[in-house]
Amino acid sequence: MLASFSIVPMGVGEKLSEYVARMMEIIDGSGLDYRMGPMETTVEGESGEVMALIMKCHAEMRKASSRVLTSIKIDDRDGAEGRIKGKIADVEEKLGREVRK
Repeated sequence: MLASFSIVPMGVGEKLSEYVARMMEIIDGSGLDYRMGPMETTVEGESGEVMALIMKCHAEMRKASSRVLTSIKIDDRDGAEGRIKGKIADVEEKLGREVRK
């Protein structure tokens, strides 16, 4: 399963890098493959592990704010592995060149 998610604490101001850094420590410690993006992070793994990680991050963010918005997009495909890199590689193959990452 691939899941892209963002977790936003409400009422803490405009600068969120401190909160994102806390989440990245949890994500990095999970052992799951991930890619951080400018607006969301994508993780890959078994569905139970992925959802547990997202909920752990959500719970940690709730410690910083009384209201938290969590958005999740899931791509769940039978037998698919290595898609965090493979999806990009497939597009690059079609283009015949690398794209910015």
